[in-house]
Amino acid sequence: MAVKKMEKSLLKIGEMARAAEVPLSTIRYYTDIGLLKVASHTKGGYRLFDREETLSVIRKVRPVVERRRTLKQIKEDLAKKSKRKLD
Repeated sequence: MAVKKMEKSLLKIGEMARAAEVPLSTIRYYTDIGLLKVASHTKGGYRLFDREETLSVIRKVRPVVERRRTLKQIKEDLAKKSKRKLD
């Protein structure tokens, strides 16, 4: 049961884009620059994203992007917040 539940939270890139209501290119770009992490891959090589983790990042990034901050600044801010949580 636990394995099936875990698998359900992993989405292919297109499914993730639909769930997040962003273009597929946004998911690809955010992954390329390190804002999003690929959680796993299918046997066929498709990238899988953790639904909740990815949606959380996109929810944080969207308003900041709308305020015209650069993605580099956003990435630095997220890294700082993550580091503070670890301290």
